[in-house]
Amino acid sequence: MFDRRTTLLSGAALLAGCATGATTPLRPGAPSRFVRVDGTRFRIGDETYRYAGANIWYAAYLGTDAPYGNRDRLKRELDAMAALGIDNLRILGSSELSPLKNSITPAFRTQTADYNETLLTGLDYALAEMGKRGMKAVIYLTNFWEWSGGMMTYLYWTNGGRYINMNDPAHPWPQFADMNAAFYTSDAAIGLYHDYVRAVVGRTNSVTGIRYADDPAIMAWQLANEPRPAGSEAVGRPNLPAFYAWIGKTANLIKSIDPNHLVSTGSEGLQGCHSDRQCVIEAHSPSSIDYLTAHIWPLNWTWVDSADLLGTFDAGAAKVRTYIADHIALATQLGKPLVIEEFGFPRDKGLYDPGTPTTFKDRFYALIYDAVLANAKAGGPLAASNFWAWGGAGRASSPDHRFQPGDTSYLGDPPHEPQGWYSVFDGDESTKRVIRDHIAALKAVRS
Repeated sequence: MFDRRTTLLSGAALLAGCATGATTPLRPGAPSRFVRVDGTRFRIGDETYRYAGANIWYAAYLGTDAPYGNRDRLKRELDAMAALGIDNLRILGSSELSPLKNSITPAFRTQTADYNETLLTGLDYALAEMGKRGMKAVIYLTNFWEWSGGMMTYLYWTNGGRYINMNDPAHPWPQFADMNAAFYTSDAAIGLYHDYVRAVVGRTNSVTGIRYADDPAIMAWQLANEPRPAGSEAVGRPNLPAFYAWIGKTANLIKSIDPNHLVSTGSEGLQGCHSDRQCVIEAHSPSSIDYLTAHIWPLNWTWVDSADLLGTFDAGAAKVRTYIADHIALATQLGKPLVIEEFGFPRDKGLYDPGTPTTFKDRFYALIYDAVLANAKAGGPLAASNFWAWGGAGRASSPDHRFQPGDTSYLGDPPHEPQGWYSVFDGDESTKRVIRDHIAALKAVRS
């Protein structure tokens, strides 16, 4: 089944071109608590900032003062992660009310500019609670995939109501992703998206009274979750100029509103660029893009088999190591930091329930963390990671582990995926131990 992390099959291009990293300036008088980029390092003040964080897409939903929210649970989840040493969370900052199957409701916005203030206040609340705990947020502002509405919904709003569903047998892969490519050439769709970007990035937190642009609880804005030029090379390669233009224009827009925070693409890296190294370089070359991102999904990319993790893990791990090395080389060429901001692995035997074994998942997490730690010690650009995803106290509400309309149980797995597939539950003690030990080791690196 193809989903937001489905592989792109293509040939690789050679590394070409050069880009030079630069120090990200702060607005005059801005406090030093903001994360900035200094070559291939993140810094807060004079200190190097490295982190092992988590994805918790649903933070704003829990933060709402509404029947679909749960502020007490949000605080418990933040406390549980803080106890492990997690201080960086990648969260959803937009969703678009959509006709697409498996899209989350309610949404942050509709086709109109009457945005969902209840849900935006939930984002305010989540940021306020994160700030109390010294946590920093990376906030993505739309989605290439359907589970939060995303780019297909912007097209639906502006193309006369046309759309296709992901995984629709009548429209097999890569038709969904190829149709999404029209987003980058649609002035109307991008205009609606940019209106929302202006509203959110320019927002003042209703809980703290702090402008988002002045809030050190935010580390970075992301243009989207996993933006790709298309699904196929046949569509994607001609679409690259429009894709690059969208990246540059949106990043510049964000920087014009908020010069204090970093901006990143939210890209998977090579896997989201037809394995074309030059595509990754071009997408991350603008000075308004502060760092490189990579996502790693061995099961979704058929590098391992969930029915035979014992027999396929080592070969998959070798591909993971190569993928990491390739992105370290790209970040070095760009002169910018690298974050592995999504990585996930199934539980043993492809099970979903809390309490089931996580033998190979723990090995995979350790593999990622070892790479981050080794590169940090070597003074390289691989600065941080965010695992996918924190499920905490969430539990599947249905025996078939499928997200139900109106579901408020909120696991780390988005609505289109089996609930529990990639979640780290509050009772996953061995996985939590791997996370905790890595964070302690990473913070001990002094270079």
